[in-house]
Amino acid sequence: MLTDIFPILSALRRHRLTASLVVLEIALTCAIVCNAIFLISDRLGQLSLPSGIDEQNVVHIAVSDIGKFGDTHARTETDLAALREIPGVVSATILNSVPFGPLSWNSGIRLTATQKVSTVDSGNLYGEQAGETLGTRLVAGRYFNPDEYVWLDDVIAHRSKQPGVVVITEALAHRVFGDGSALGKSIYIGDATELRVVGVVEHLARAGMHDRNGIDFSTLIPLRETTGTNGSFVIRTQPGQSGQVLTRAVEKLKQIEPRRVVVEQDTYGEIRAKHFAGDRAMAGMLVGVCVILLIVTALGIVGLASFWVGQRRRQIGVRRALGARRVDVLRYFQTENFLLASMGIVLGMVLAYGINLVLMREYELPRLPFVYLPVGAAVLWALGQVAVLAPALRAASVSPVVATRG
Repeated sequence: MLTDIFPILSALRRHRLTASLVVLEIALTCAIVCNAIFLISDRLGQLSLPSGIDEQNVVHIAVSDIGKFGDTHARTETDLAALREIPGVVSATILNSVPFGPLSWNSGIRLTATQKVSTVDSGNLYGEQAGETLGTRLVAGRYFNPDEYVWLDDVIAHRSKQPGVVVITEALAHRVFGDGSALGKSIYIGDATELRVVGVVEHLARAGMHDRNGIDFSTLIPLRETTGTNGSFVIRTQPGQSGQVLTRAVEKLKQIEPRRVVVEQDTYGEIRAKHFAGDRAMAGMLVGVCVILLIVTALGIVGLASFWVGQRRRQIGVRRALGARRVDVLRYFQTENFLLASMGIVLGMVLAYGINLVLMREYELPRLPFVYLPVGAAVLWALGQVAVLAPALRAASVSPVVATRG
């Protein structure tokens, strides 16, 4: 094998500039493709983040009222009672936000009333029977009792005390309390408001957040939302009836109050699609960049190999006349390309790591896992062998008679 490599290296030294340009092209492609594949994987991983709710059967309606209509509590009860009577409705409520939705309500979580710096930030979800309506999975404790709910506007106006209980996610419970049970323990939010943990749900994604770190740090707080200027109705339906229920619910709300403007009406699948539209677009753009780079690199390899085949026709003819087989000529060019690709890949791995360090510092991206380097190397090795195959086959077809020509 070494007897084949040394003549190839000698030939490459005589074409330093051309060989160096190809090595540099492969190195840049390797560095960019390794990081791009990692970013694509990271973006696609975002799409599969669990929301923790019954996504297939949840619909959302956002409305805006024109004018003031008296007792908001009574009007809210009327709206919800009407929605719950619609055939196919399992549960209905009004929420301040929905998982992966655009509006987010967040607060710092502290373990004592005097703690200065929050232990962690969490998303807060308000609404009567929010967990039951969304279809979250309770893994410990309970949801709220009816007498534990208070109206949010009463709390804001100091007509009512803050609620004293909370339901949190498993991820938040583990982050705040470690491996022990969170039930019965207290957390503090806002102005040292103490909330006792009465339940733990498996998952509940925060709204308005794309970073997977902390996406599942959420709380359910027993505050009743009202049908106000920006009311947000959430309905859980029987399986397969979300479309029909959504249409009927919009009609019912308009029937109750004709001046009401329906701002949004969508299934939860549409909400999720909007939230991750940027991630899908970024992944698609990176795929396009990778494809273009690989095509350009392949064309460069084909061009270089074709040029060298044209220059070496007499040399190839002499080797054939001296007994070299077609397979020997083919192996020569493939080995030559493998060596060039290997040089480029080694340099590319160093560049890939350097680019990742810059991305980590400037854009807070995670560190590039080592596994992506051999993946990128394998792709470029395979690409090089495929790209050089056609010129190598043309070289292998050179007749020994070429050596006798002037």
